[in-house]
Amino acid sequence: MGQCVTKCKNPSSTLGSKNGDRESSSKSHGKRSAVHKEEHTSVCAKSSGDILVNGTKKTDTALDSSQPPTFSGDAKKEPVSGTEESSLQRIGELFRRYKDEREDAILEEGMERFCNDLCVDPTEFKVLVLAWKFQAATMCKFTRKEFFEGCKAINADSIDGICSRFPSLLNEAKQEDKFKDLYRFTFQFGLDSEEGQRSLHREIAIALWKLVFTQNNPPILDQWLNFLIENPSGIKGISRDTWNMFLNFTQVIGPDLSNYSEDEAWPSLFDTFVEWEMERRKKEEETKCITCSDTEGPCIEEQT
Repeated sequence: MGQCVTKCKNPSSTLGSKNGDRESSSKSHGKRSAVHKEEHTSVCAKSSGDILVNGTKKTDTALDSSQPPTFSGDAKKEPVSGTEESSLQRIGELFRRYKDEREDAILEEGMERFCNDLCVDPTEFKVLVLAWKFQAATMCKFTRKEFFEGCKAINADSIDGICSRFPSLLNEAKQEDKFKDLYRFTFQFGLDSEEGQRSLHREIAIALWKLVFTQNNPPILDQWLNFLIENPSGIKGISRDTWNMFLNFTQVIGPDLSNYSEDEAWPSLFDTFVEWEMERRKKEEETKCITCSDTEGPCIEEQT
């Protein structure tokens, strides 16, 4: 969304870049259109009026908007009620406001305008949570089906409605089982399926780990990310197994790493990390003691 992982080569942004190796494991913000700047006049307000963003009149799209979207298997479903049909029409109007002119989907430019109207930065945790609820398959893109099904899932058919759902969505993401689902979704969301990626590029994984743990930052996360940034093992990508197991690692292994055992079935990268981190801490303590002895004599532990 916005600075998307899909095409951009700047992985430092939170939803950074998907330009990773296929075997290993953000787009820059596009310019806002002048039309959008003129129409976006209120905070989290619903855009309305007789003229659509693409310049056509609502009457020109009356035939299209009068029919709810049809997805695979819909013919077998019961007819929708009048209220539900009205909601579907509002979702359709909302979708058309941001959809691409050539493709029946919301792409990067439309996603940026969508986020602007929601008063969120495209790299915010809220956007990741929304993509999770929409079950988006690709960063920086909502298909028609994803958008309609997502809006129905959160019971919202307007910008104001989606904005009002954010608090409950963020609370939902704090639940252990829901967060696990969000966490696993994030790995798949970060892959470039069109390129056949099976692993996340290391820098993309770092950005996504920072993002997904926004509300629940485990004590060991910073050390883990520093390890990946310094990259002593020369890894290029993060596999699905490593990604999934890291959540277990944060829940089972204490911040002092004393209960970590190489004999357990952890990914080998975790063995390297623990060894690297313990050595780093040892050197840090030695440096601290040397500095202490040079200035004040023998090191004395602080008493509380």
